[in-house]
Amino acid sequence: MSKSLPKRSENYSEWYNELVKRADLAENSGVKGCMVIKPYGYAIWEKMQAVLDKKFKETGHSNAYFPLFVPKSLFEAEEKNAEGFAKECAIVTHYRLKNDPDKKGKLIVDPDAKLEEELIVRPTSEAIIWNTYRGWVQSHRDLPLLINQWANVVRWEMKTRLFLRTAEFLWQEGHTAHATEVEAVEEVKKMLEVYANFAESYMALPVIRGVKSANERFAGAVDTYCIEALMQDGKALQAGTSHFLGQNFAKAFDVKYSDKNNKLEYVWGTSWGVSTRLMGALIMAHSDDEGLVLPPMLAPIQVVIVPIFKGEEQLDAIAVIATKIKQDLEAKGISVKFDHSDKYSPGFKFAEYELKGVPLRIAIGPRDLEKGTVELARRDTKTKETVSTENIDTKIEALLKEIQDSIFKKAEDFKTQNTTTVDSYSEFKKVLEEKAGFVLAHWDGTSETEEKIKEETKATIRCIPLDFKEEQGVCVYSGKPSKGRVVFAIAY
Repeated sequence: MSKSLPKRSENYSEWYNELVKRADLAENSGVKGCMVIKPYGYAIWEKMQAVLDKKFKETGHSNAYFPLFVPKSLFEAEEKNAEGFAKECAIVTHYRLKNDPDKKGKLIVDPDAKLEEELIVRPTSEAIIWNTYRGWVQSHRDLPLLINQWANVVRWEMKTRLFLRTAEFLWQEGHTAHATEVEAVEEVKKMLEVYANFAESYMALPVIRGVKSANERFAGAVDTYCIEALMQDGKALQAGTSHFLGQNFAKAFDVKYSDKNNKLEYVWGTSWGVSTRLMGALIMAHSDDEGLVLPPMLAPIQVVIVPIFKGEEQLDAIAVIATKIKQDLEAKGISVKFDHSDKYSPGFKFAEYELKGVPLRIAIGPRDLEKGTVELARRDTKTKETVSTENIDTKIEALLKEIQDSIFKKAEDFKTQNTTTVDSYSEFKKVLEEKAGFVLAHWDGTSETEEKIKEETKATIRCIPLDFKEEQGVCVYSGKPSKGRVVFAIAY
């Protein structure tokens, strides 16, 4: 069995990196800054995809796919968007290689194969999508246009960390066009709530819903709405964003529609997305020194059955009960693995499934057969109980819901305990140094103050909460008047 994980309390970063690798979620690849998502990690991402995809379709969206490459001239069309992503862009300049005459087996760029126009490898797809929408939107009858795509994007990051920040990552990006500003803003808020509901109901991750400050806004957006979550090291993580684009991209790409009076108007746009960064959030928000703690709603294996036996005869007898339990649970839509392999001891298996975050473990031995019982072990609380096999499927179904709720409650309590209200800059800095977490503080509303605070403390305004309450006060940094408190934190 592999050695113990590093302690979270001693080195959170090392604990996270080791856990991702040892739990078989992902590993570094032969391409610097890129990752290989392994089958177990991808199975979690697939469950996330399935839930979100269903929610998108229930809200009227359809999936499509757009090119990976964006002509440089299109990318430059919306200036703020181009400027915001310029430093992260990978660019294709040539379309062919040729053999190097001096070095056998080596390939060099063919200088005669230079592209007439350079291609950007998409860091985000607004440019290529809005250029396409120009041909799709003619009349008010074509609106609203509600499109989502599941794709990969490339943002050339220098400092990378598995799932949280990689040069290439997986995501979904919704892009919609509307006849009115009101409809577009409604869409933005609706999709933010889809993300928030997913985070809280499936990831067991409490979030703050809010709007970004101008400094933190998506490049090219009028407003960026977001959900912010708190990790166990006290750092915030942006878990999803929904952008009101106004008419910026419509004007940049000349996307107009004729209204009911045959008057030409620019459409109003939105975009919204979440990525494999959610995997990082799931790991960091709940896991412990023994490994992953997965909410049952997203666990690839919700229940594992481990037999304790000596010889084929005992295994065969246990298998009868285990198979029945497995079938009954699967009939309720619960994913179950019956691990009857004799390659490893039960103790080894217990540790492995604990490392992989399987929410519930069932152990069955010869004595359990005699008594008609099994042992249930919860991953979240590490508690065990011996229960009768009678109606066990109903009990386990209820227990999985209890585990899901319990994981959320623990994360919610942590968020509450690590949200601090401050009234002075000295108190602000002290909380960040000694406790971290979300800090609620008065801000004068200027970008200059926000930038100074970031320079001095590394803390940024995570959001202006949607439930923002007007409260007269003074900015903790400048002493100027403030209309209310915003959420600061040091973030990933």
